Amino acid sequence: MPRRRAYKTPVTEELIGDRLRQFRKQRGLTQAEVAQKLGINQTLVSQYENGKLRLHGALIAGLAKVLRVSADEILGLRKPAENGQPRDRRFLKRLDQIEKLPGRKKQALLTTIDAYLSGD
Repeated sequence: MPRRRAYKTPVTEELIGDRLRQFRKQRGLTQAEVAQKLGINQTLVSQYENGKLRLHGALIAGLAKVLRVSADEILGLRKPAENGQPRDRRFLKRLDQIEKLPGRKKQALLTTIDAYLSGD
C-alpha cells in the first residue's frame, strides 16, 4: 500500500494571527475591545494573534464581523480589499460613534459635514 504524505496546510496559526493583528489595528481596536465584542477574554485574543491557539469556525465568523473583513481574508485565501478604509484610529472611533446615533442626529451631522466640505 502506498504511503500517504502528510498534508501541509497553506494556512498556519501564526499567519492568521498576524492578519488578525493587522486588521484589528487598521480598525483602531484594542484586543480588549475585540474581546468584549466577541464575549471572550482579552487573553484569548492575544493568544489567537500570537498563533498559540487554533481558531474555530464560529470564532472566525465573529472576528470577520467585528473586524469588517471576510473569513477568506482572515484565512489568507483572498487578499484584503483596498477599499479606501481610513487608517486614522481617532477617525474610525468617531465613525463608530456616528453609526450609533439616532437617524435625526446622524442626518444633522451629515448635513453639517457636507456644508463644511463644500466650502459654504
